[in-house]
Amino acid sequence: MKARLGRRTAAVLLAGVVCALAAGPPAAAEQGPRPGGLVMVLDSSGSMADEAGGGRTRIEAARDAVGTVVDSLPDGYPTGLRVYGADRTSGCTDTRLARPVEPLDRAAMKEAVAGVEPKGDTPIGLSLRKAVADLPEPEPGAVGRRTVLLISDGEDNCGSPPPCEAAEELAESGLDLRIDAIGFQVKGKAREELTCIAEAGHGAYYDAPDAEALARQLQRAAELSAGGYQFEGEAIEGAASAEQAPPVEPGQYLDSIGPGETRWYAAGLDASSTADFGVTAVPQPGVPVGYSDGLQLRVHTSGEFPTVCDNTRATFHQDEGALPVSGAVSRVPTAKANATCDQAGTYHLEVERVSAKGSDQARWPLELRMAVEEPLPAGTVPAQSAAEFGEISKDQVPRVDGPARAVTGGTGFNDAVRIGEGVWKDGLLPAQTRWYKVKVGWGQQLRYTVDFGNEPTVDHDDLVVRRSFVSTSLHAPSRAPVGTGTEFSAYKGYFGKPSVLDHGTVPVTWTNRWEPAAHVKPVRSAGDYYLAVSLGPDTATFAENPAVGVVLRVEVAGTELAGPQKDAPAATDTTDDAPAAGAGAEKAPAKDTAGAEEAGWASPWVLAAAGGALALLVVAAAALVVRRRAGRGAGGPTRGGTA
Repeated sequence: MKARLGRRTAAVLLAGVVCALAAGPPAAAEQGPRPGGLVMVLDSSGSMADEAGGGRTRIEAARDAVGTVVDSLPDGYPTGLRVYGADRTSGCTDTRLARPVEPLDRAAMKEAVAGVEPKGDTPIGLSLRKAVADLPEPEPGAVGRRTVLLISDGEDNCGSPPPCEAAEELAESGLDLRIDAIGFQVKGKAREELTCIAEAGHGAYYDAPDAEALARQLQRAAELSAGGYQFEGEAIEGAASAEQAPPVEPGQYLDSIGPGETRWYAAGLDASSTADFGVTAVPQPGVPVGYSDGLQLRVHTSGEFPTVCDNTRATFHQDEGALPVSGAVSRVPTAKANATCDQAGTYHLEVERVSAKGSDQARWPLELRMAVEEPLPAGTVPAQSAAEFGEISKDQVPRVDGPARAVTGGTGFNDAVRIGEGVWKDGLLPAQTRWYKVKVGWGQQLRYTVDFGNEPTVDHDDLVVRRSFVSTSLHAPSRAPVGTGTEFSAYKGYFGKPSVLDHGTVPVTWTNRWEPAAHVKPVRSAGDYYLAVSLGPDTATFAENPAVGVVLRVEVAGTELAGPQKDAPAATDTTDDAPAAGAGAEKAPAKDTAGAEEAGWASPWVLAAAGGALALLVVAAAALVVRRRAGRGAGGPTRGGTA
């Protein structure tokens, strides 16, 4: 494949390689403080002295697993350790905080778990209550993820309080609280009880039949907690009716919504501006949801007989487990400016949560974003709408090559990591979504593929076929999802075998706002387009490595134009400010590289600035200078008519 990079880009790459040779691998980006925290609750009862296999006891395997986890968590992430059954040979009050929940001190955590010796009983219910109290209360207005992570090799033998009842009661104490459970070599009633605890606690149950599985599942659960969606916004409380709706202005807001609930908000709009309302709900990852669960969004006029100006349904499209779900509605004035929704006045945003019987019943955090776009200056004639994919159709893979650059995607819209045209590599945990953003200018198109690795799978004694899914979604600057049309595949089943998803846009054109098709209408503004890539929760039942390697191939096709007007000249400033290799990286997940390496790429967490990879970069950069693709961009993208 020919690289779509010019001499300037190649020169920058060469310069970057020279700097890397002198300075060494680039450092990971520093992370700001994150709300939330994690407390691990470790079973230290007498049965943990039993053999775990491989000549080790269960407690020894647990110590090693906790050590692996603390090495992989982000620097400074609040982490603590509670143990039970460690101090007395019997007694149902034997639980203590071995390490307080405070900014991560890896050496201190390892020392604390090294001193734990199995002795006594299994007071799980009491330990859960104590563990929730160990977690710091969130600051006013902050939304994070507080996680209790229970590791047990058996069921509660104390009975007071009953563990499932305690978990259900505790989960109601805050929408940010999650209780996960890992069953270490458990069967029958013990597995049922631990599964019940996780479900009642709006968390996930992880089965660990051996020491290797314990380390893998513990790492997944802990890192998923630390990588929770980073919210931004002003606290607001939506009303139960349009008449009581609180006012919103351009900006971001934080609310929450329960099953079957509807929240209302009010916005004053003029007669000519476009108003976008993006709404994102963030359930606890992996909790039970139905295929059609999600959000119903509408924007109305006010008055006795309101008119619906726009509506959409944002759903999970799968029933395996929850991931973030996002949608957007807009008030877009018509071309003739003579419709009911073209008038100035108060408009209402209606957000309804749709929830099937048996789905997660916890309240979900909501992030609302309102943005207003002024009309074009008087006398401006916009370019014709562009409803065809043209040169980036499904038969054309992104025309980029070169070594993959390591990157760690963000947790949501607010910290999405900027990437540009090229090849990028990352890794996803089960039930995780990574977010990226790409600058796309007027007249340009975005095209990308996501390659999931050939992931080694775990052998099971039963004959059950284990499968999950992989998915991607693309969002316009308004946060509205961009449809795939008939061109692309944004969702596939996943068994651990290589799988490829693809997505893209029509050319960015101002008049696309008046097109009806879901793959055209949102592509009406130049700016950052958001790529979300997800891995299904059930991948945890068969994937051998904690995370699955992914490679993104990103192309931005066409010449960037100076504006939305007809016959606009080429833009003079087309700087690509994508990060260097390794930028945006957090503390890397450990020991999860085999899947990526089998698929033919290096570990997602090995920076390309080391050793022989640097030499490859030099060669690739030099080649780009002489292999610049001729003719691309001179004529701009193919333009179409209406959908």
